Amino acid sequence: MEIERINENTVKFYISYGDIEERGFDREEIWYNRERSEELFWEMMDEVHQEEEFVVEGPLWIQVQALEKGLEILVTKAQVSKDGQKFELPIPNEKLKDLSVDNNFEDILDQHFNPGHRDDDDLLPEDESLEFLIAFKDFEDVIMLSNRGGLDDLITVLYNFNNKYYLYTEFPEDLFEEDEIDDILSILLEYGYETQLTIHRIQEYGKEIISMNVFAEIRKHFK
Repeated sequence: MEIERINENTVKFYISYGDIEERGFDREEIWYNRERSEELFWEMMDEVHQEEEFVVEGPLWIQVQALEKGLEILVTKAQVSKDGQKFELPIPNEKLKDLSVDNNFEDILDQHFNPGHRDDDDLLPEDESLEFLIAFKDFEDVIMLSNRGGLDDLITVLYNFNNKYYLYTEFPEDLFEEDEIDDILSILLEYGYETQLTIHRIQEYGKEIISMNVFAEIRKHFK
């Protein structure tokens, strides 16, 4: 995948259909399957985050151009006014005027990123356990994290996928208060970053490394 950083708020990347298929996606399903198109998008954004430190925050504006041999995607972080009503795109018009948009793929992504849109099935039940998927660039970061205290009560599973490590963590509601969860998340994010890949994709295509008590198991073997 080729990545071009346009400015602080905008990044453009190109991915070939061959690369898409190597990642386990069918080139046809990404146009019509919302869940799969989102999985592909967030997998690409993980790479953008690592290579360009492009942090996703707030509403996104996305343009997709379907080329003969792949996709060219432009992602811009929208600037939101203080009252949350006005969105501005900090990118010059001349950078955009030549881009044609494939509405099918854009509509699929827009359903997820449009700040005014929310499906009922996007809402978690009140009694749903709080869970996160944290990505790490290097296993050494996971080892260093395991030596931090106060993490062994978490439900944890460690996976490897596309040469990166992913920690699935779940906070039992009867053990953690909201402020405790915030404190622990801040520790986890010192060593990794929250990925938008789904745990289902990691479980399907990744390899489970440690099935439970990740931090305690790592300390047994790495000191």
